[in-house]
Amino acid sequence: MKHPKESKMRLGALFSGGKDSTYAIHAAKIQDHNVSCLLSIFGRSDESLLLHHPNIRWTALQAHSLGIPQITIQSDSDDIDEELAALKTLLAQAVEEFGIEGLVHGGIKSRFQMDRFESACSDAGLELVSPLWGVEPEQYMNKLLDIGFEFIMSSVSAGGLDESWLGKSITREDLATLGKLSERHGFNLDFEGGEAETFVTDSPLFSRAIRITNHRKTWDKYRGRFEILGAELE
Repeated sequence: MKHPKESKMRLGALFSGGKDSTYAIHAAKIQDHNVSCLLSIFGRSDESLLLHHPNIRWTALQAHSLGIPQITIQSDSDDIDEELAALKTLLAQAVEEFGIEGLVHGGIKSRFQMDRFESACSDAGLELVSPLWGVEPEQYMNKLLDIGFEFIMSSVSAGGLDESWLGKSITREDLATLGKLSERHGFNLDFEGGEAETFVTDSPLFSRAIRITNHRKTWDKYRGRFEILGAELE
């Protein structure tokens, strides 16, 4: 695993549209890496252990606002081997089209994901850059707000997180509430364990914010999803 400060590289970014993958790009750029393309895997299953599912197709709007080309692939299965095969295909394409030397991702503490991403990168002759690895959750979440990240919660699946959080754009007050709920119910404040997923609507890297124009909520009393049905650049 290589961190951004060690050398400057041309990178691809594994991009889901959530806070972590977007911040990882921000962190890489601060260290003068050239993030030359986004790699997004469009999956149909919300049971994946590797990939984010909600609202992945709207990453095209985010890519436009970021000004970074996006390459994508469809994965119709939550089978780990098939997802890794899809990732390896994208990595090969990114090497050929953009000459990337490494892959930046937003992993925080999932050794399961890290091992598999490292293996895929190693097979492709690439470095894995992990700027968020091991960050302290409360400091990280506050930093996101400090530097101007705006993000909504696009799914919830943990005790203490009910339907009211779906689609909520997280404020400082919300973060304080989430901190208390995480202590009471035992979920990760940064949602690294899959307790919730997010979608970034604005960041310091965006040229234009994203405005959601239509949506649909689903809730089964245990978990729920905020599905974006319409969105545009402001």
